[in-house]
This record gives sequence, structure tokens and C-alpha cells, in this order.
Amino acid sequence: MTNIYKDILKAKSENAKLLAILLDPDKIDLNTIEVLISKIYQSPATHIFIGGSLVTTNILDELILKIKKRGNLPIVLFPGNPSQISDKADAILFLTLISGRNPDFLIEHQVKAAPILKKTQLEIISTGYILIESGNETAVERVSKTKPLDRNNLDLALATAQAGEMLGNKLIYLEAGSGAKQAVSMEMIKKVAQNIEIPLLVGGGIVDLQGIQNAYQAGADLVIIGTAFENDTNFFNSEINNRQSTI
Repeated sequence: MTNIYKDILKAKSENAKLLAILLDPDKIDLNTIEVLISKIYQSPATHIFIGGSLVTTNILDELILKIKKRGNLPIVLFPGNPSQISDKADAILFLTLISGRNPDFLIEHQVKAAPILKKTQLEIISTGYILIESGNETAVERVSKTKPLDRNNLDLALATAQAGEMLGNKLIYLEAGSGAKQAVSMEMIKKVAQNIEIPLLVGGGIVDLQGIQNAYQAGADLVIIGTAFENDTNFFNSEINNRQSTI
């Protein structure tokens, strides 16, 4: 596997937009996993993210190995806690929830994860994770016991992102949360994207292709789709067909 972070930087420099499908192991049925994997590899996804706020199942290793048998998309862990680490993946977003003030998600989980990660060959990509208010309480908010940033306070979101960049994070992730009613606004994405140098990831509340395109146009370098794909594995085909039928 090539250096995933370098590839993200290269894509950013070339204005090539990236797309990750986020899989929550708790929502995966291994009996139908082949169909799901087939749909992923038929989609325009450039990366597969795996993780969730809780993850109570123990299928992580098996899930990753099954995905790898079918193709070569980079598999990146998106963990809610240190129990969600698998050396079968290619990389891990080493997350710090910089929008919150719960020490467990600022440093405690990272301290517990460090000795585990040292025993793996995972590429570790430090990521400043910023939760944005989205109209409803999301799993991230409940589990982390932190309040999201006001979706209308663009200056605070920018200052938080810039602080994350100054602290040495390699990525900034603006997240509305799984199942969010509202995606991160184009205004917020634009303000952050124009004022940081590192790649910007955006996810949560994006329910159609137009939402993906809006995020790209506002400055997102990589967009994450989770719930929309979970609810409809034909998401990309359905969206394309719906657009064509209205032309």
C-alpha cells in the first residue's frame, strides 16, 4: 500500500476530489457482505473508512479481510475508541476531538491507543475532529459527552481548525455526525478551506450527489458518506438515474 496521506496531499495539490464510504461494523451483516463490497467497488469511492461511535461487534478483522479480497481501495480506521484498532487495515485517523473539552477524547483514548498502534504497521494520520451542530443529537455527541460547535459560528469553527493545524494535525475533519439532519454549511466549509493549508475532510448529513458536489465546490478535499450509503447501497446509481430522469 502506498503512503495514503501523501496520496491525499497529491490529490489536494491537483484539485482531485476524494470520496470515502464509511462503514460501521455494528451495522454490517457478514452474511450479505459480498453484495455490499461489490456495491462499494462499483461506486466512485477512493477510500473505505471503518468505525463508529461505539462498535460492540467483534467482526472488524474479518470485515477488513473480506473487503481486501475484492479490491485494493485503501482501508482507513475511523475509531471511536482504542478497541476499534485492527492491524488488518492500511491506516488510521488518529483522532482528537478538538471541538470538545472532554479529556477522554482529547488525550486519554490516544494514550491508551499509542502502545497498541506501536505494535502495528498502520499508517497513523493525526486528525483534528470538529463536531458541528446539525439539528439533532448525534451518536458522537452522546458518546463523547461534548457539545458540537454552533453551525452559524464560522469564526469559532475556523479558529478551532487553525488551532488543530498549529498543533500538528495532518487533516481537519468537519463532521455533522452520523444521521445528521443538516450537513456542514457550504459557508463554513469555504471559510475553513480557504484559511488552512492541510486537507479538509467533510462528512455527516450529506444525503445526495448534490450534497457531495456542494461540499467539493465549497473546498472539501475528501467527502465521507455513511448513513446514506447504509440506507441504500444503490445510492450512487439511484442518484445518477434520478438526475437523468429529470433532464
